[in-house]
Amino acid sequence: MAKTIAEQSSDLRMATLRLARRLRGEKADSELSDGQFSVLAALYVHGPHTLGALADRERISAPSMNRTVNCLEESGYLTRKTDTADRRKVNIALTGSGTAVVSETVKKRDAWLTRRMRELSADERTVLSSATEILRRLATQ
Repeated sequence: MAKTIAEQSSDLRMATLRLARRLRGEKADSELSDGQFSVLAALYVHGPHTLGALADRERISAPSMNRTVNCLEESGYLTRKTDTADRRKVNIALTGSGTAVVSETVKKRDAWLTRRMRELSADERTVLSSATEILRRLATQ
């Protein structure tokens, strides 16, 4: 009997969660939490943010973000700088170490996935390539 769309959805959810969990395990600094890495990655991709804007982007409260930023600042991964245009604002930006830990983590994750994909058949890789675009569309809806 064919699976229902609800069953297929559940299978897809579980498979993507397992893959995401496995990829999250590949990081350059094993002491970083997933939330901390997410903040570093957001700054890496989107550039400096104010604390409030970063909290909004990550969908957490400003006090929680402040704790995360404080920890990352103590680790040397980011810095706070007064905005040159509006001295009331403070921008949070990656340091060289922060940029390096994000770059190295991305490399580790890509390398792990590349090794796993090499174990697949050409047909399986073609299916995954097609699914990638479909998953990207689902994620942006």
